[in-house]
Amino acid sequence: MSAQDLAFYLSTDDVEPVVSRPDPDKVVSGDPVHTSWDFEDRDGLYCGMWQSTPGAWRFAYEEWEYIRVHSGRSVLTCDDGTVIEMRAGDSVVIRPGLSGIWEVTETMLKDYVIRT
Repeated sequence: MSAQDLAFYLSTDDVEPVVSRPDPDKVVSGDPVHTSWDFEDRDGLYCGMWQSTPGAWRFAYEEWEYIRVHSGRSVLTCDDGTVIEMRAGDSVVIRPGLSGIWEVTETMLKDYVIRT
């Protein structure tokens, strides 16, 4: 196996973006539009970049996710009352079982790595 098979540079120029919206039943406010660039999808491991325009929706994690925020701001208001603020430069690990409301207050771009 070559080094190119084992490591590669991630660029949104090399991947077709996927545009989506949260399930309408989960939207709390606004009309958030999500764009994702999926770089890896194998053996329960997913990674790429994700962007969302402002809005809020209910979320419930069943997987692990590592996040690195490039730009923008989000606030996660968890069902237990905990508030997690994310902005450019922040890294966050989300564990399975976290749920609440995810609100993007300023268009956010993040790297993500998800393990199911």
